[in-house]
Amino acid sequence: MNWTAIIVFVLLFGAVTIIGFAAAHWRRGDLDVLNEWGLAGRRLGTIVIWFLLGGDVYTAYTFIAVPALVFGAGAIGFFALPYTIIVYPLVFLILPRMWSVAHRHNFITAGDFVQGRYGNKWLVLAVAITGIVATMPYIALQLLGLQVVIGAMGVGTVGFYGDLPLIIAFVILAAFTYTSGLRAPAMIAVVKDTLIYITVLAMVIVVPIELGGYGKMFAMIPPAKLLLAGPKDGNLGQFSAYATLALGSAFALFLYPHTMTAVLSSNSREVIRRNAAYLPAYSFMLGLLALTGFMALAVGVDKLPEFAPQFAQYGTNFAVPALILHTFPDWFVGIAFAAIGIGGLVPAAIMSIAASNLFTRNIYVQFIRPNCTPKQEAQNAKITSLIVKFGALLFIIFMPLKYAIQLQLLGGIWISQTIPAVIVGLYTRWLNPWALIIGWAAGLIAGTWMAASLSFQSAVFPLAVDGFTVPGYAALYALAINFAVSIVLSLLFNQILATRGTDLTSAADYRV
Repeated sequence: MNWTAIIVFVLLFGAVTIIGFAAAHWRRGDLDVLNEWGLAGRRLGTIVIWFLLGGDVYTAYTFIAVPALVFGAGAIGFFALPYTIIVYPLVFLILPRMWSVAHRHNFITAGDFVQGRYGNKWLVLAVAITGIVATMPYIALQLLGLQVVIGAMGVGTVGFYGDLPLIIAFVILAAFTYTSGLRAPAMIAVVKDTLIYITVLAMVIVVPIELGGYGKMFAMIPPAKLLLAGPKDGNLGQFSAYATLALGSAFALFLYPHTMTAVLSSNSREVIRRNAAYLPAYSFMLGLLALTGFMALAVGVDKLPEFAPQFAQYGTNFAVPALILHTFPDWFVGIAFAAIGIGGLVPAAIMSIAASNLFTRNIYVQFIRPNCTPKQEAQNAKITSLIVKFGALLFIIFMPLKYAIQLQLLGGIWISQTIPAVIVGLYTRWLNPWALIIGWAAGLIAGTWMAASLSFQSAVFPLAVDGFTVPGYAALYALAINFAVSIVLSLLFNQILATRGTDLTSAADYRV
């Protein structure tokens, strides 16, 4: 075991644990009210939201998976870079409207907005279930990032004693989330992002120096991995896959409950606009992070005998931890692995809070206990957040890793099917709620079928049209079906006034 790295890791983990519990006293509010526990009282300013959204979007799994994709598949892994560039103009234009109407009507979730906009509880249920199901594997994959770095420090990850560090981390996460709510990940995100910036900058400076410069580094990489495979024989190849992955991921990102929760916790719509301008700094960091996949290729970490057991267990997900172990002294390895580990805690905390908010507001209150008090509502959310994290822990311990990855792949396809109800609903109520439900179901079925036809190994579906093949992100193809069904059926259903539901919002609510 690497005791130096373990000691540094534990010390930093201990520090963020203290911060997590202390957060309950930061900008003190009544944590027995869901608005305070689940949204930090909607009082977070520009700087804290910048770190919180950064911690929300750029996670432990991002740190592991993006370089792993570049390491294994090459240039296609860089789709994550344009997608995070495309998304921020969309955030600037769209999400201030969501914040305004949510602030005006005390909406806490996207499901709350759908209820207020369409007055159809079944459409609300569809949005809530989609958000929860899409989030669960995401939480499990944050714990995977933590599991990988624990294993990289020489701590066994097989059997009860191997799972014990992960269980301890889960207990810590569950305790400070239950106690402090969203305030905990908001404060810890500052530490987490600082450590990640330090780690990434060190890697992109030190590793190329050891390789003799970036020119020599790129010369060591197989040419086929440096460029996208171009169109050939009536097939657009990776060109269309890259473009649709970037565009579809950008549309879906801020529909995830955890990112929506972070947005709604801000204290004004101007905070969202400012962060849409500032958050591309994280895109720059993501580009550097993706480069580390090429660095791992150039070093040939998968061919080093000391890492053979870990690559056999974790596959390409071990590329970055191996690169860090190979390049840096043990004390810095502890810092880097703590950055990844804490990078799993922050989004996992936000995701569990967001999922519990959805369940409480849009399932528990809507269908099970409509007359519960605000205190009972908040208590239910706290308990649900524990159940969500416990479920994610069981998933990562007992289920094969490939299932978590496959479900996360499906989650991106599924969450995209809420775009017509949520995003389009911010601008117009013309789409009929019953048509939206049927369109949502059609998109879900089509997207799941596309993924199943690829054995759940990829989200890039080869769409064949008149002998011409356009590989593209299945979520976008499914969304096109969703929109087509929703529009056609709205033309029919809107003729029946009783199907329209009740809109509690007004045009002015979106501009406050």
